[in-house]
Amino acid sequence: MRVDFRTGLFVGLGATLTIGLYCLWLWQPQRQIDRHTESLFYKIEQKNWAGVAGLLGAEYADQWGNDRALVLERMRLVFGYGPHLHLHVIDANCSIDNGVGLWRGRIAIDSDDAELVTVLKERVNSLTTPFELQWRQVSRKPWDWKLVRVDNTQLEIPAGFD
Repeated sequence: MRVDFRTGLFVGLGATLTIGLYCLWLWQPQRQIDRHTESLFYKIEQKNWAGVAGLLGAEYADQWGNDRALVLERMRLVFGYGPHLHLHVIDANCSIDNGVGLWRGRIAIDSDDAELVTVLKERVNSLTTPFELQWRQVSRKPWDWKLVRVDNTQLEIPAGFD
């Protein structure tokens, strides 16, 4: 089989077009928010706190008064006790507005041990309102999103929790 310049050119153009279309599909804002949220939950399950920190924006704040450093410390404390922790997403959806993405969905916690995680499971799994995770695009790169806020109006954290 003889390969000439024209055949190589068309194969190269076809491959470039295919890769370009895949990147356009992959880098859509809603897809990025969904992928970042999945990555956040996976890193929490794996207790990869450096990875979780990489997904949190410097301006992170939530309705419970946590900033970036405090929420990381509390996640290590609470989720560190559940060696077989799994986070399940229920009825998730996403919307984008001017570089800000809002992911809404219920989260269910599943774990087979640790009393502290059992209390956490009961509290979170009984919530009927969805969690709202607000993501912000921090640069012009289509994959550069950071979590800046988490809310759930029904979830109450005791004031003395340290």
